[in-house]
Amino acid sequence: MKRMTRRNYVKGTLSAAIAGSGVGVTTGTPLRKPAPGKPGIQLAHHLLPEATTRHLLTRQVGVRYAIPSVIQTLSKVRREDYFETLIRIKADFAKSGLGILGVESHPVPAEKIKLGLPGREEEIENYKAVIAALARAGIPMICYNFMPGLGPYRTRVDLPERGGALTSEFDNKVALAQGLTQWGEVREERIWDNISYFLREVIPVAEKYNIQMALHPDDPPLSPLRGIARIVVSARNYRRIMDMVPSPLNGITFCQANFLAMGEDIEALAKEWCAQKKIFFVHFRDVVAKPGYFRETFHDNGPTDMARMLQIYHKAGFRGPMRPDHAPTLEGEPNDVPGYAMQGQMLAFGYMKGIMDALRIPYE
Repeated sequence: MKRMTRRNYVKGTLSAAIAGSGVGVTTGTPLRKPAPGKPGIQLAHHLLPEATTRHLLTRQVGVRYAIPSVIQTLSKVRREDYFETLIRIKADFAKSGLGILGVESHPVPAEKIKLGLPGREEEIENYKAVIAALARAGIPMICYNFMPGLGPYRTRVDLPERGGALTSEFDNKVALAQGLTQWGEVREERIWDNISYFLREVIPVAEKYNIQMALHPDDPPLSPLRGIARIVVSARNYRRIMDMVPSPLNGITFCQANFLAMGEDIEALAKEWCAQKKIFFVHFRDVVAKPGYFRETFHDNGPTDMARMLQIYHKAGFRGPMRPDHAPTLEGEPNDVPGYAMQGQMLAFGYMKGIMDALRIPYE
């Protein structure tokens, strides 16, 4: 007779309870598994190549893909070494069980391209070379932006959120008081000329190598910002940019909070552009916004019906990479990279996976 111990007793009681309930024991969650030949949304995380602890945490919460930023690494090597460098980065992520679905932010420096400064031809040649290198490395997408001078911009990054978590905000009244930047006033026509020149140069190369060019909205979507014009600030302007150099590879990073801050109908836009297969990448994020102002929220306490948005992406046929974007910084973590502390991102992944499991939206 088997000796009864506390462990045996608990194990046996639990097994009997599960058997009596009719619930099967499984090591996976069938609801989240895409059917054969029908891929699901690809959950991914924005990571740096060297952040190996974060790589492991990402894999431990059940996320299989990364969208790294590689500009810091590639800017230090010759263009002839882009491919070998990308292969090393890809191998480092693979050690943690993560595949790479694309790169985020420009893969190589592009500030002279955006501002139309001397030296932009060299930057464009580097861009063409990195597109070829990404294709050889099996990395199919570039999430890029056309925010000249300032990039993503906030006027405060320590605004108290739920329970004292720290979030960021943008207030154009504060930005106006900060005055012009070192670039002075930059007119809208100049930025339109610069993006047209860039796209005419790189989209044919992207077509040659089948690399998706996924343009991110301006953040904040406001023009001008401290004297610098911004053009990626409306759905109308997006359509103009895509029509400028028509191509199936000239598309969108759908950062839904930025479109919400524009005052756009994000549900209608998601349906429209998914149907056109123009959304290559989704940033799943929420904000409380009004003209000239927004603040970041947690993924579970903003104004957007996030469950409905996930259902819309799924029903509209989106099957590409999606990641939670900016999240507040929680207790115990430094706020040195606002929006990208790990605990808030992990909460977001759990929230997204819970919604998709409940709604039977496949993901991988």
